[in-house]
Amino acid sequence: ACHPSKVGKTSARLLETGGTASVRFWVNTALWKQPSGPVFLLIGGESSLSEYDVLSGEHVDLAMKFGALVVAAEHRFYGRSIGVAGLEISNLQYLSSQQALADLAVLHANLSHRFNLPRNHTWISFGGSYPGSLSAWFRLKFPHLVFAAVASSAPVRAQLDFQDYNKVVANSLSDPMIEGSKECVANVRSAFSTLDAALEKGMPFVKHVAKHFNTCTIPNSLKDQGQLVSSLADIFMGAVQYNGELVGINVADLCNTMVNSTMSPYGALQTVANREDLPCLDIDFAHFLKFLSNTTRVKMIGVGERQWYFQTCTEFGYYQTCNVSLGCPFSKFMSLNNSLIACSKVFGTEASELTHSVAFTNEFYGAAHPRGSRILFVNGDIDPWHALSILRNETVSETAIYIRGTAHCANMPSAMSTDPRSLRLARQVTPPLWLEKAIYYISRVCFHIV
Repeated sequence: ACHPSKVGKTSARLLETGGTASVRFWVNTALWKQPSGPVFLLIGGESSLSEYDVLSGEHVDLAMKFGALVVAAEHRFYGRSIGVAGLEISNLQYLSSQQALADLAVLHANLSHRFNLPRNHTWISFGGSYPGSLSAWFRLKFPHLVFAAVASSAPVRAQLDFQDYNKVVANSLSDPMIEGSKECVANVRSAFSTLDAALEKGMPFVKHVAKHFNTCTIPNSLKDQGQLVSSLADIFMGAVQYNGELVGINVADLCNTMVNSTMSPYGALQTVANREDLPCLDIDFAHFLKFLSNTTRVKMIGVGERQWYFQTCTEFGYYQTCNVSLGCPFSKFMSLNNSLIACSKVFGTEASELTHSVAFTNEFYGAAHPRGSRILFVNGDIDPWHALSILRNETVSETAIYIRGTAHCANMPSAMSTDPRSLRLARQVTPPLWLEKAIYYISRVCFHIV
């Protein structure tokens, strides 16, 4: 069995203030072929990590094969890696992908000293989703520290208005490989079209909508109506993004309901929505702003919503809007407006500033053409985030694996008997040949394997 060492902390200098930021990390030495086995670094992102991140997952399975030291590092301002000053805007100025990469460099120095690792020791980074981007960028910006990177479901191209997200959702809802169908996506479109028409008619139709979807308040304003339709669309978007990866969340069940011949598409949408275990659906935009404005350190596990929204407002955008004419199956009320208002009201970031920030992010990291080396991008074609990732080989050693029928970060858990054939085949080429040969060569030199 693998057992992590005691949780450690490292401090990253904040050059702007001369202060420090504590970042949690875990180390599993049980698999390590000392002293020369590589270091496999799992990078954290917009949610907390735990000791299980050095005990299970594809990176741990690979560590068993290659005798690696396994490390997992939490992202600053997430989980328990939040400074004592909390989440005030004056502190969030130190929350960025660039600062996160600098923290990884400090952790690299800390562990290299602790385990007496030479400067040329082999480190390989892993990450999925935003941490997948960080993994690629760590290799890109610190090539002298990390030998290679695996970036799963990594949206390396920032985009303010991410319309392609819901185009992929529509395609996935119609994909028979995951038990979607053309009838399913057509009924989803019909249901939201009926909902939009009711909202446009005003009272008393809006009151009927509130009753149909058990909202806590009447969605009178465009902002509240945007919250309502986004909440309903999230059910389908989540089922596509995490299809089969979370209990009870899959396209097959949703589509079975949406094509039920005993209900109209609009009635089926009500059935889907009212499955949520909530006393009522909060669609008050003012409540949403209040939630994002909470600066207390109350949530130490799961996703840090305020922090992540700050990063979208200052670096990435990623707002999933709906342009019905371009194939989105949801509501035209899902516009960019609510997201831009939230950025302005909560963080003081105006639309023009955010546009420049997104452009800078793409210039700084290279967007969809980073031109790095020894970076492997892994994506599934169901996952809507693949639209912002890299799907084809960029160079000889900046390679891509595109897996049919898999969703967000599907390759990152350990292999299971229920994995689709496409994922099983993909695992046979992960890591790619250049990475496997490099690790084998290092082992051969250090251990004199013949």
